[in-house]
Amino acid sequence: MATELRLQRAEDMHNDSDETAAAPGKAGRLRTRALSGLGSLLPFARPLPPADWGQIDCARVLKVLVRNLDGMVFRCALDAEWTLHFASEGCHALTGYWPEELEGSHAISLERMTHPDDRAPTRQAIMAAVAGGSRYRVEYRLRGKDGSEKWVLERGAGVIDERGERVLEGFIEDVTEQVRGQRQLAETELRYRSIFENSVVGMFQTTADGHYLAANRALAQLYGYETPANLVASLRDIAARLYVDPGRRDEFARLISERGRVIDFESEVYRADGSRIWIAESAHAVHDGAGALLYYEGTVEDISERRQYQARLEHQATHDPLTGLPNRNLLQDRLSQAVALARRSGGRVMVAFVDLDNFKFVNDSLGHAAGDTLLVESARRLRASLRGIDTVARYGGDEFVLILSDHASLNHAVNALERVKQAIAKPVLIDGHELRVDCSIGVSLYPEDGADLDTLLRHADIAMHHAKEQGKGQFQFFTDVLNTAAHERLALESSLRRAIDGGELSVVYQPKVDPYGTPCGFEALVRWESPEFGSVSPVRFIPLAEETGMILPITDFVLRNACREAASWSARGLCAEAGRLNVAVNLSARLFKDPQLPAQIAAVLAESGLPAQRLELEITESLLIGDVEQTVAALEALKALGVRIAIDDFGTGYSSLAYLKRFPVDILKIDRCFVMECERGGEDMAIPRAIISLGHSLRMCIVAEGVENPAQMAVLAAHGCQEFQGYLIARPLTPEGVAAFLQGERR
Repeated sequence: MATELRLQRAEDMHNDSDETAAAPGKAGRLRTRALSGLGSLLPFARPLPPADWGQIDCARVLKVLVRNLDGMVFRCALDAEWTLHFASEGCHALTGYWPEELEGSHAISLERMTHPDDRAPTRQAIMAAVAGGSRYRVEYRLRGKDGSEKWVLERGAGVIDERGERVLEGFIEDVTEQVRGQRQLAETELRYRSIFENSVVGMFQTTADGHYLAANRALAQLYGYETPANLVASLRDIAARLYVDPGRRDEFARLISERGRVIDFESEVYRADGSRIWIAESAHAVHDGAGALLYYEGTVEDISERRQYQARLEHQATHDPLTGLPNRNLLQDRLSQAVALARRSGGRVMVAFVDLDNFKFVNDSLGHAAGDTLLVESARRLRASLRGIDTVARYGGDEFVLILSDHASLNHAVNALERVKQAIAKPVLIDGHELRVDCSIGVSLYPEDGADLDTLLRHADIAMHHAKEQGKGQFQFFTDVLNTAAHERLALESSLRRAIDGGELSVVYQPKVDPYGTPCGFEALVRWESPEFGSVSPVRFIPLAEETGMILPITDFVLRNACREAASWSARGLCAEAGRLNVAVNLSARLFKDPQLPAQIAAVLAESGLPAQRLELEITESLLIGDVEQTVAALEALKALGVRIAIDDFGTGYSSLAYLKRFPVDILKIDRCFVMECERGGEDMAIPRAIISLGHSLRMCIVAEGVENPAQMAVLAAHGCQEFQGYLIARPLTPEGVAAFLQGERR
């Protein structure tokens, strides 16, 4: 009956011929309200263009649409019972009631069909939307005629009906299956969350770019964080902050990309306190429906104990149990690595066979325990005397094998062998007995003496026995030529040590003049006249002094003599301008490691009486490479004394011009290699011209070294060079020669 009334109302609206005839706009407005009202309930309804409205039967469209909806279209009063004014036929499938049973009934109303627990929140949500003039959407439980309950979704809005009263119009549909599915999903997620949070195994979810999305309590404890939230907040870059090797994260992602998952992916990681542990990760990628990567998820296990156990087993298999050194098994691998590196770089590998002299006597006289103690101490000394990249292995009995890689020169190798000899020769106290044990060393080289371990060891063993035949306590190379060079080098070093204290060193002085030829200073240079080797070139013995540390006493010798000699020039009246004559002394980079250097130079100046401003300290560009702040501090400490700082051989090193202005430098000395042929101009003058321009811009004095002809001096002077030294002016002079030079200049 109610349905027929509603349809009749629609037909009346459609057939209101008198009013339509009198006011055709009114029918259009009624049609518009009917369709717009339907559109508010049916979002998919699309109004037709005004030109087509007269061609359709609005009532028929409304009737068919409402009838076919899977749910109930309704209108109800805003009263305590939500009394229904209209219900579509879909109400029967939804509630079990027919429209005639619901429309106008207070006994069977929406309020009474709503589950008691849901009535208040449902009414509150609807009335709030009505008050705000907005649509509403609310889910609640609805009881049907047979007492069954369904979850329904009601959507609607408050509207004004034909009588001007505010009512609700809306649509109710059955969403029981969706709600059940959501609840099952929520329960599943809850169970998963419980498993995730309470698992004793570390669990995680991370983004592809290395951020944690989630972590459980076990993982936080494993990594040393108080809570999972602390872990997620702290580890924002997994590659850099978690893995000891940052490349492991990329490897993790690569393996998952190739295989879809990783199993027992082992890595060393940092804990929150900076300590390290080993973990094994098993993880897989999670993708969305389109196949895009969402995140990684997986588990983490602490395998530190297992790794330590494996490491112990591996160590036992590859190391000597007494000394802890690599054994023969590991020796082959170490040599293979060293040879491969040398092959790529074109370098050498030195294999040294070390045999303790008189070890059998110690073993037999004091017992095996004393012999073992001697072996352990010898192993410790061998390790301490070599670099970290070198290998010390116990070959058997009292025999050791050394693998020394990347030694740039024979001198470096000889120095290493000397350190080994000296370390072993130091006395050792065993059971109250002070023992002295030497060693004999045989040396072979890759690639000259062999390319594999057996060949190199055999040749080193031959050389070692040759060393024993020569009187023990020494080393021999397998190659005669190297033997000769090594022994000559050792002899030269020994002779140089004697020369420092034996009066064999002297200081000579090479003059410097201004563009007019007036003397302005001298550079102090050391010379060595050896009874054994004759006159030894500085090119030969200065690098040796640098390597062995003897450059320190040599520099002190030159500094003291130079300051004393320069102070005497004025006192002796050698030149009217003697008070302006400076003396330059070269300083090794080694001296700058000593914080007492400024105090040492101040003491020498005070002792000699030479004013600080007359002393020039020459350094090489190599000193400017490395710790810039430390170098600047050291140079400023020297400048505070009043001395002048010069950079020698400028242009031949690798110092950064950007840093040059930071150093407190007074003088740039152009190296002789740039002075040679500079008189030809063009490209030959390009570098000297640039150095002069740079020095002037930094307010530095420019000195040219190695000037050998007037044309060189003329062209350099024309470009602004201020001082010159070289054979054109004079060769290095003895103190007597300096006096004659200055007296001749004065005359």
